[in-house]
Amino acid sequence: QVQLVESGGGLVQAGGSLRLSCAASGLTFSSWTVGWFRQAPGKERDFVATISSEGSILHTDSVKGRFTISRDNAKNTVYLQMDSVKPEDTAVYYCAAKRLTTDWTIPSRYAYWGQGTQVTVSS
Repeated sequence: QVQLVESGGGLVQAGGSLRLSCAASGLTFSSWTVGWFRQAPGKERDFVATISSEGSILHTDSVKGRFTISRDNAKNTVYLQMDSVKPEDTAVYYCAAKRLTTDWTIPSRYAYWGQGTQVTVSS
């Protein structure tokens, strides 16, 4: 049974930092592309960043230079380092896994999802 479990969310002041973790089990982790998405109340789930099995990385424009995705295959974990956070970063953050290295930004292309972790940035 595949499981993705996010952790590390919480309340942070604008300009601060958080590191989210996504721990995976039940799959050959190193062979999967893993992405982070976020969903604010009343809005669609948006792409944030993704990292392929080969280590290729893509970040959405609004987080470039502030967020960094990385992975540790030995720990079956993907991280999202969030620096210089802004109130507009407030959302539930989800990690997701997909097998193919295409359509990285499309939520429906991801096969497995975590339950999400809340990030709230105060001004």
